[in-house]
Amino acid sequence: MHNKEHVLDKLFKETTLHEEEHLSRFATKNNEAYRQVLEHEKRLRGPFAIDRDRIIHTGAYRRYQGKTQVVYFSNLFDEEMSNRSLHTTYVSQVSRSIGKMLHLNGDLIEAIALGHDLGHPPFGHDGEEILNGCCIKHGIGRFHHNIESLFIVDHITNYGKGLNLTFQVRDGIVSHDGEVHDEQLHPKIDKTESDIEKFLQTMKTENTTSPPSTLEACVVRISDTIAYIGQDIEDAIRLGFLNRDELPGDATNKLGSTNDEIVRTLITNVIYNSFDKDYVAFDTETSDALYELKRFNYKKIYNHPWIKKEKVAIQRGMNILFDKYMTDIEKKHADSKIFNHFLNHKSGQYIKITNDAEKVRDFIATMTDRYFNQELEEYILPGRALK
Repeated sequence: MHNKEHVLDKLFKETTLHEEEHLSRFATKNNEAYRQVLEHEKRLRGPFAIDRDRIIHTGAYRRYQGKTQVVYFSNLFDEEMSNRSLHTTYVSQVSRSIGKMLHLNGDLIEAIALGHDLGHPPFGHDGEEILNGCCIKHGIGRFHHNIESLFIVDHITNYGKGLNLTFQVRDGIVSHDGEVHDEQLHPKIDKTESDIEKFLQTMKTENTTSPPSTLEACVVRISDTIAYIGQDIEDAIRLGFLNRDELPGDATNKLGSTNDEIVRTLITNVIYNSFDKDYVAFDTETSDALYELKRFNYKKIYNHPWIKKEKVAIQRGMNILFDKYMTDIEKKHADSKIFNHFLNHKSGQYIKITNDAEKVRDFIATMTDRYFNQELEEYILPGRALK
C-alpha cells in the first residue's frame, strides 16, 4: 500500500509539473488556490479539479436540466430546446476552448463554468426578475442568481454545510455576469474575501458588477455571452417566431448568421486579442457587432409576446407560493414541502444564519420549472396550473 501511494503521488506531481510548465505567466497556478477551511487530504486531483467534481455531484447541478434557459417548459414540448444544463455545458466548452489556446488553468475554468448558474431560479431571467420582486417585498434585498449561486455552494448544498470551494472558484461564480457587455475585461488580481463580502452587501440594494480575480474567470464571463447569443437565435428560429433573414445585417456580416459561425468568430477573436495579455478582449468592431446582436435578441426574442405569454401567471404564482411558504414556516406546517424537501435536510448553521424570507427565497430558487408548477397546482390553483 505504501508503494502504491508513493507511485500515485509521484504521478500526480509529475503531471501537475508538466501542466504548469505550459501555463501562461498570467494563468492561475494550482498552488495559488486557497480555501476558507484548510484541507490536508492527499488526492490525485488538483484543488480546482476537486471543486469541479464537488459541483457536478450536487443536487443543484442535477436540477439544471429542469430549468428554463429562455422558453418556459421547453423540454415538455421539444427536448432539443436549450435548457440551463445545455447552456452550462456550452459555457464550459467555449471557455475551455479559449483557455486552452491562452494556456490558462483548465480545471479552474471548468469549475467556474459548471457552477456559475447553480442559483438560477425556474423560468430563466423572468423567474429571476419575479423572485427579485418577492425578495424586495419581504425586506431581504434584491435577488441575483450569481449571488444565489455563491450562497448555494457556500451554505445550501451538502445539507447546508457548503462545499468549501476555493476562493478562486467562488469568486469566478459570483463575478460571472454574462449580461454585462465587456469589450475588455481585466482581472482584479488583488481581490480578497473582504471584497466579495462588500460586493454581496452592495448587491442587496443595487444592480452592479464586480471584476473577477483571475483571468480564467474573465474567460468564463465572456464565454457566457458567446454560449447563449447564437444559440438563443437558433432556438427562436426552431420555434418559428424568428426568421434568419430578420437578423441585423451589420452584426451578421461581421459575426455570421448561424450559431456555429457566431461562436467560431467570437472564440477566434477573443483568442487573437487576448493571447499573452493580462486581460481578455474582443476587438472594437467585433464587440460592437456583438452588442448589436444582444440588443436584437432582447427586442426580438427575450421580450417576444410568445416568450412572455405566461409571465403574468408565473408572477402571480410565485407571489402566492412565497407567501404560502412564509406562512408554513411561521405556523410550523410540518407537512409542507418547504420542510420535507428542504429545511429538514439543512444543517443547524444554515437554519441559524437565514431568516424565514431567505429560507423561502432559497427553496424557490432551487426549484425546476416542473416542480414549481406542481407545487402551484397541488396547493394553490388546482386545475389552473401553467401549461
